Amino acid sequence: MNRITGNPIEIDDLFNDRYSVQYYQREYNWGTKQIQELVYDLVNEFMNYYRDGDAQDSVEDYGSYFLGPIILTDKNEIIDGQQRLSSLTLLLIYLNNLQKNLNTNKINIESLIFTKRFGKKTFCIDVKERKSCLESLYENEAYDIDNEKNESVINLYNRYKDIEKIFPQELKSDILPLFIEWLIYKVTLIKITTTTEQDAHTVFVTMNDRGLRLTPSEMLKGYLLSEISDDETRNIANKLWQETILELKELEKDGEADFIKHWIRSQYADSIREGKKGAEDKDYEIIGQSFHKWIRENRESIGLINSSSFENFILKEFKLFSNIYKRLKVYSSEFNADFEYVFYNADRDFNLQYQIILASICRDDSQEIIDKKIKLISCFIDQYISRRVFNFKTVNYSSVRYTMFNITKDVRRKSLDELKDILKSKIDNMEQTLDAIDDFYLNQFTARYMLHIISRMTYYLESNSGINSSFDNYVNRSRKNSYDIEHIWSNNYNQGNHQNEFKTEEEFKHFRNRFGGLLILPKDKNRSLKDMKYEEKVKKYDSENLLARTLNPNCYKNNPLFLRFINEKNFKFKYYDEFNKKEFLERNNLYKDLCKEIWSIERLDEICR
Repeated sequence: MNRITGNPIEIDDLFNDRYSVQYYQREYNWGTKQIQELVYDLVNEFMNYYRDGDAQDSVEDYGSYFLGPIILTDKNEIIDGQQRLSSLTLLLIYLNNLQKNLNTNKINIESLIFTKRFGKKTFCIDVKERKSCLESLYENEAYDIDNEKNESVINLYNRYKDIEKIFPQELKSDILPLFIEWLIYKVTLIKITTTTEQDAHTVFVTMNDRGLRLTPSEMLKGYLLSEISDDETRNIANKLWQETILELKELEKDGEADFIKHWIRSQYADSIREGKKGAEDKDYEIIGQSFHKWIRENRESIGLINSSSFENFILKEFKLFSNIYKRLKVYSSEFNADFEYVFYNADRDFNLQYQIILASICRDDSQEIIDKKIKLISCFIDQYISRRVFNFKTVNYSSVRYTMFNITKDVRRKSLDELKDILKSKIDNMEQTLDAIDDFYLNQFTARYMLHIISRMTYYLESNSGINSSFDNYVNRSRKNSYDIEHIWSNNYNQGNHQNEFKTEEEFKHFRNRFGGLLILPKDKNRSLKDMKYEEKVKKYDSENLLARTLNPNCYKNNPLFLRFINEKNFKFKYYDEFNKKEFLERNNLYKDLCKEIWSIERLDEICR
């Protein structure tokens, strides 16, 4: 084998070079989960160092973060690491675009995204098929993803959209330059370079195949089984463990590790790292990093004291919680009306719900009680998320982790009645209320939630009016003709009575984005109605979902179940021949009433009856 070198390298240096991907390499295939983990890990590590009032030069003293190795030939052909490099490219593009719209000190990162050679843009990973999409993302322009056939390009585009959704609101401020400088100067990788491609592949195989390291779940299994004295019982426990782990892996790539983290945190974690520079990791963080070590070191405190307790830990507790977790993952991906709130929370990427639900479970709970606890906790989380969103408060991991950890401890192994009282009290004591709906509108923050909210309203109205409705169909972004947000008013200040009702076009455009002026329509219909006047649009609404149809007079003819429902609830639905500011505000109040019913705290009482 020829010379091999390995050196630590910062993103600033790494991205000052250009790399190629060989034709036989796999596609860029990171999913939402992987990009979430990357962004959340980077943001959380940065926030461990950042303190309010830090100046930009403070970053020099921040700690570093290791992102793993990449393997290259001396011709910069990537053998291993293109998933991370491609994802970091997307993050840099997003940060560059974000800077343009913020009144903050701008950090020059364009040279890390691309260089110009012979009058052409060359991106960090130079792949011809990806160039057009990356250019569109860099220029913040629309890209026709619907007609794209290349798997890598589709994944790159979708992961960029994921970053747009999940990047924390608190960093979209004066903090942003500090985060960018920490990212490019303090995040490091190990760059392993070989003279030949053959040597690079040899290194890759050696690192990944020869003497393959055991995973934390495998090490945990080995430890737990070693403490069981009876051979037959050990074999039964081993079989149960193997079969369960396989099922969890079939649900998602890292399903077994995710489950164990949620399970152990939910039932046993009593501490979490303080939010100050230099704070030590506690139960919560250590379980996330190496749960197998944490369990060994805390065996007595979690009741692992003899062979019998180890048997029960696998044959009863592991079995119980893994079965519940598997159900939750199914409910998260396939809409089930009996467990609808689990799906709603998953649709908004709120993965902490699994931890809190599992925390509430007692080992001797009946199936009926377990089902009610699932419904109760998921309903509470749905209400918690919605109240924060209506008040323009983030619900990403970094902003709610402490709150969710404390809730996890508060609900741990509580009875159903205790649980209901605790959760109702937490909703009652929330600073954020549904009254904020009066001022709710579509903007960069609410865009990721607005489709969900209006889909909920549509589904609620239809399902209670005798219509076979499908919430998951409304929010499914992978369907060919997915739903988009529809503005009842076209974006034309000169139409209707707008010039008389608004002093400026800017005032009109802001008002146009308010809650009461929004619907959902299939993408093709939405585009076709784009510039139409209200009088023309409302005719088209008659063939769409029920919430849209309520603006048309035909909705109030020969529709007895709908009329009975709105009368029972005293919902002031009405059609409009014209839709000016007065009508708009009426519609906004109606939406508020509808949402107050959907997210009523009484839902918690109903579940427990």
